[in-house]
Amino acid sequence: MSMDPIADGLINLKNQESAAKKQCSVRPASKLLGEIFRVMQETGFITAYEFVEDQREGTYKVKIGGKINSCKAIKPRYAVKKDGFEKYEKRYLPAKDVGLLIVSTPKGVMSHIQAKKQNIGGRLLAYVY
Repeated sequence: MSMDPIADGLINLKNQESAAKKQCSVRPASKLLGEIFRVMQETGFITAYEFVEDQREGTYKVKIGGKINSCKAIKPRYAVKKDGFEKYEKRYLPAKDVGLLIVSTPKGVMSHIQAKKQNIGGRLLAYVY
């Protein structure tokens, strides 16, 4: 039984990437995990993803682009103010302007770069670089 589908899905994605696979399946599927994959696709870390209904909880088929070095869920989900992203960038990302933090905001799930541009804060979900 999975306690955190987001952490399990991202670890699965990282393991398949390090094994040089081109595609991986992530289950159980959740809407929040789908939004995280959408942000990763927009920024170029994965090439495509699709939801496959299997009469249970569903599965995501993810096509890996070969650009992921590390991706993990952030626990606990820290609340971040609109001007407090730099502290967490230093903690979770390897260098300045490398990788991204994925944030859940009142306007939806987005990268920390978009959240800075829109001048809003939120809760940290994951990081990828």
